[in-house]
Amino acid sequence: MKKYRKELVIAVLQLLLFYTYPAYAFGIDAMGAVFIMLFATVVLALVLGILSRSSLKWAYPALCAVAFLPTVPIYYNSSALIHGVWYLVVAAVGLAVGSGLGTLRRKGKK
Repeated sequence: MKKYRKELVIAVLQLLLFYTYPAYAFGIDAMGAVFIMLFATVVLALVLGILSRSSLKWAYPALCAVAFLPTVPIYYNSSALIHGVWYLVVAAVGLAVGSGLGTLRRKGKK
């Protein structure tokens, strides 16, 4: 488990984002909360891409999409199901960019 510590920490932060943030997002309209969560997902994916060298990190976008789906009946209505696709896409893009930056960073240290 020590081998995948970075991946686990990022995954737990993502789950906390999906399951706790909407309950405490007072004074923010629904679209504002969605944009904040999308931005946070991109940031987490970037960090994961930069820090992790494991191939397990490529499962992260799917984890984001699947983890979001159970929150739909808790916080949203069925029209929010499409947001699962957005989380998949932004996490994949963030992870790809972060992986590229991580590779450049590691090559620069050599």
